[in-house]
Amino acid sequence: MPAWNPYASACPTRLVLDRVGDKWAVLLLGVLAKGPMRFNRLRREIEGLSQKVLSQTLKSLERDGLISRKAIPTVPVTVEYSITPLGQTLTATVDALRIWAETHIEEVLVAQKQYDEAAALTA
Repeated sequence: MPAWNPYASACPTRLVLDRVGDKWAVLLLGVLAKGPMRFNRLRREIEGLSQKVLSQTLKSLERDGLISRKAIPTVPVTVEYSITPLGQTLTATVDALRIWAETHIEEVLVAQKQYDEAAALTA
Protein backbone atom coordinates (compact mmCIF):
# COMPACT_ATOMS: atom_id res chain seq x y z
CA MET A 1 0.00 0.00 0.00
CA PRO A 2 1.49 3.37 -1.01
CA ALA A 3 2.18 6.15 1.48
CA TRP A 4 -0.18 8.93 0.42
CA ASN A 5 0.92 12.55 0.73
CA PRO A 6 -1.95 15.05 0.47
CA TYR A 7 0.59 17.87 0.28
CA ALA A 8 1.77 16.54 -3.09
CA SER A 9 -0.19 17.98 -6.02
CA ALA A 10 -0.84 14.62 -7.68
CA CYS A 11 -2.02 12.81 -4.54
CA PRO A 12 -5.52 11.35 -4.99
CA THR A 13 -6.35 12.01 -1.34
CA ARG A 14 -6.95 15.61 -2.43
CA LEU A 15 -10.09 14.43 -4.19
CA VAL A 16 -11.48 13.17 -0.90
CA LEU A 17 -10.43 16.34 0.92
CA ASP A 18 -12.14 18.39 -1.76
CA ARG A 19 -15.33 16.37 -1.31
CA VAL A 20 -15.44 16.56 2.47
CA GLY A 21 -14.47 20.22 2.33
CA ASP A 22 -17.64 20.96 0.37
CA LYS A 23 -20.43 22.37 2.55
CA TRP A 24 -23.15 20.47 0.69
CA ALA A 25 -21.35 17.14 1.08
CA VAL A 26 -20.84 17.78 4.80
CA LEU A 27 -24.50 18.67 5.28
CA LEU A 28 -25.75 15.73 3.19
CA LEU A 29 -23.62 13.23 5.09
CA GLY A 30 -24.91 14.68 8.35
CA VAL A 31 -28.54 14.38 7.27
CA LEU A 32 -28.12 10.89 5.80
CA ALA A 33 -26.45 9.71 9.01
CA LYS A 34 -29.95 9.92 10.54
CA GLY A 35 -31.28 7.37 8.04
CA PRO A 36 -32.22 6.84 4.39
CA MET A 37 -34.00 9.69 2.64
CA ARG A 38 -35.55 10.48 -0.69
CA PHE A 39 -34.27 13.19 -3.00
CA ASN A 40 -37.02 15.74 -2.30
CA ARG A 41 -36.77 15.28 1.44
CA LEU A 42 -33.05 15.99 1.24
CA ARG A 43 -33.88 19.21 -0.64
CA ARG A 44 -36.32 20.22 2.09
CA GLU A 45 -33.89 19.36 4.90
CA ILE A 46 -31.05 21.51 3.52
CA GLU A 47 -32.21 25.02 2.70
CA GLY A 48 -30.52 26.76 -0.22
CA LEU A 49 -29.44 23.53 -1.92
CA SER A 50 -30.59 23.59 -5.55
CA GLN A 51 -31.86 20.50 -7.32
CA LYS A 52 -28.88 20.57 -9.71
CA VAL A 53 -26.25 20.86 -6.96
CA LEU A 54 -28.01 18.21 -4.87
CA SER A 55 -27.99 15.82 -7.80
CA GLN A 56 -24.30 16.51 -8.57
CA THR A 57 -23.26 16.16 -4.94
CA LEU A 58 -25.19 12.92 -4.47
CA LYS A 59 -23.57 11.45 -7.59
CA SER A 60 -20.11 12.46 -6.36
CA LEU A 61 -20.71 10.99 -2.91
CA GLU A 62 -22.05 7.79 -4.49
CA ARG A 63 -19.02 7.57 -6.79
CA ASP A 64 -16.74 7.91 -3.76
CA GLY A 65 -18.60 5.07 -2.04
CA LEU A 66 -19.89 7.29 0.79
CA ILE A 67 -23.59 6.94 0.00
CA SER A 68 -25.72 4.46 -1.92
CA ARG A 69 -28.67 5.03 -4.22
CA LYS A 70 -31.59 2.64 -4.28
CA ALA A 71 -34.30 2.82 -6.94
CA ILE A 72 -37.65 1.49 -5.71
CA PRO A 73 -39.92 0.25 -8.52
CA THR A 74 -42.98 2.44 -8.05
CA VAL A 75 -44.81 4.74 -10.45
CA PRO A 76 -42.99 7.04 -10.71
CA VAL A 77 -39.74 5.42 -9.56
CA THR A 78 -38.79 6.34 -6.00
CA VAL A 79 -35.13 6.88 -5.26
CA GLU A 80 -33.74 6.62 -1.76
CA TYR A 81 -30.25 7.57 -0.59
CA SER A 82 -28.45 6.15 2.41
CA ILE A 83 -25.04 6.32 3.94
CA THR A 84 -22.67 3.40 3.34
CA PRO A 85 -20.43 1.76 5.93
CA LEU A 86 -17.52 3.76 4.46
CA GLY A 87 -19.59 6.94 4.75
CA GLN A 88 -20.37 6.06 8.37
CA THR A 89 -16.65 6.12 9.13
CA LEU A 90 -16.59 9.74 7.97
CA THR A 91 -19.77 11.09 9.58
CA ALA A 92 -18.32 11.78 13.03
CA THR A 93 -15.47 13.74 11.47
CA VAL A 94 -17.62 15.90 9.19
CA ASP A 95 -20.24 16.38 11.89
CA ALA A 96 -17.48 17.71 14.12
CA LEU A 97 -16.93 20.43 11.50
CA ARG A 98 -20.61 21.38 11.63
CA ILE A 99 -20.56 21.46 15.43
CA TRP A 100 -17.39 23.56 15.42
CA ALA A 101 -19.03 26.03 13.01
CA GLU A 102 -22.14 26.27 15.20
CA THR A 103 -20.05 26.73 18.35
CA HIS A 104 -17.63 29.33 16.99
CA ILE A 105 -19.66 31.31 14.45
CA GLU A 106 -19.96 34.32 16.77
CA GLU A 107 -16.18 34.52 17.15
CA VAL A 108 -15.71 34.18 13.40
CA LEU A 109 -18.22 36.96 12.71
CA VAL A 110 -16.47 39.27 15.20
CA ALA A 111 -13.08 38.51 13.63
CA GLN A 112 -14.46 39.20 10.14
CA LYS A 113 -15.94 42.51 11.25
CA GLN A 114 -12.65 43.56 12.88
CA TYR A 115 -10.69 42.59 9.79
CA ASP A 116 -13.05 44.44 7.45
CA GLU A 117 -12.96 47.57 9.62
CA ALA A 118 -9.14 47.50 9.73
CA ALA A 119 -8.96 46.94 5.96
CA ALA A 120 -11.31 49.88 5.36
CA LEU A 121 -9.08 52.15 7.44
CA THR A 122 -5.97 51.26 5.42
CA ALA A 123 -7.71 51.56 2.03
